[in-house]
Amino acid sequence: MDLKNEGRYDEAAAEFERILEGRPDHARAHLGLGLVHCFVGRFEESLEELKRAVECDLEWVDGHLNLAKTYAMLGMYDEARLEFDRVLELHPDHPEAKKQLSYFDNLG
Repeated sequence: MDLKNEGRYDEAAAEFERILEGRPDHARAHLGLGLVHCFVGRFEESLEELKRAVECDLEWVDGHLNLAKTYAMLGMYDEARLEFDRVLELHPDHPEAKKQLSYFDNLG
């Protein structure tokens, strides 16, 4: 994640892929790879990896939150709403999910 945060996306992607070779069910590596793909504009690959992260750990709030925020950024509001709802199922007082859902409610 440090490589990703430093903007060293190719190196970060390679490291996440190395982790996934040994542990294909590593939710955090899928999340990291998904975020890297998003930052460089590979949105389909990003969504695939973020969905895998959630599938690897169905109870992981941060996985659902990042997937929801990516859906929202891409204008996929129905999908985003479902994921934000899932965040609130897992963490009923989650402030970011509440904030995002209130924004969707105000859209119309």
